[in-house]
Amino acid sequence: MSDEVLLDVQHLKKYFTVSKNFFGKTTSVLKAVDDVSFQIKKGEAFGLVGESGCGKSTIGKMIVGLYTPTAGKIIYNGTDLTSLPRKERRQYCKDIQLIFQDPYASLNPRMTVGDIIAEPVIINHLRPKNEVEKRVDELLNCVGLSSNYRNRYPYEFSGGQRQRIGIARALAVEPKLIVCDEPVSALDVSIQAQVLNLLESLKSEFGLTYLFIAHGLNVVKHISDRVGVMYLGKLMEIAPKNELYHNPLNPYTQALLSAIPSIDPTKRRHRIELKGDVPSPIDPPEGCRFCSRCFKEADKCKKFNSELKEVSKNHFVACSLFDGEGEKSKHL
Repeated sequence: MSDEVLLDVQHLKKYFTVSKNFFGKTTSVLKAVDDVSFQIKKGEAFGLVGESGCGKSTIGKMIVGLYTPTAGKIIYNGTDLTSLPRKERRQYCKDIQLIFQDPYASLNPRMTVGDIIAEPVIINHLRPKNEVEKRVDELLNCVGLSSNYRNRYPYEFSGGQRQRIGIARALAVEPKLIVCDEPVSALDVSIQAQVLNLLESLKSEFGLTYLFIAHGLNVVKHISDRVGVMYLGKLMEIAPKNELYHNPLNPYTQALLSAIPSIDPTKRRHRIELKGDVPSPIDPPEGCRFCSRCFKEADKCKKFNSELKEVSKNHFVACSLFDGEGEKSKHL
């Protein structure tokens, strides 16, 4: 892993309009992502974890250009993608690819596997026409599938095989950064392990960088170098994976880790049960987003600005318990 930053996300926001008044003025917004900042270095796998609806997939879709940010910057390899006109941004599309959560819905059922993988190669003029078929075979073999599958349709494959096809399609344009949007959540546990091992081997073979989005903390730990924990549109903690799992500082991270089941009695954590329900992102709590459910809540939590602060080397926390400790980081 290099020290060179490949992706720099700065104060990213994405608000969705929920309602407007008679005059067309927005009266209510859903704050899916609200002031999120982090960096991913070249060759790194950065894990992003949190509950459903916390905004992690929205971040991934903004990075690949499927959503337009409400505010903030997405700086890729020194270029601010958010300030580029749509036509100029297209040249960066092949450098940043997305692996979708649902391997069936993301594949065109009317196209053969060969055509699905060949399409981005042809569109981006990456190979002469007479070499496209050879390139498709190479990609299929690369993800553990036979080149004989080229003329089959997506419905003829299992879920794990379809996800491999999706990975091959992402690799077709020779990307540098791949956003993995919960790529194993729809798969059986045994198949999850196979796909994760495949992603790890591809990362080493092609020098890839990953933003790995997932629900499962064990899945994220397996593949990530660093992990960011999100809650209700905000980043609550960022740390190297071993540091985060052995020394979680934010109460929300502690609660998440306590929910991981373990067959080893010596490794079981005390179960932390959170009170209440997740607040609405339309009307989030004032101050810390987690304060309404936090088991360590203090009066100052409702006035806390939820900014990440470095409390130890490379360990950033957004919590009023650490307010005033460490220096506010310029590089997350």
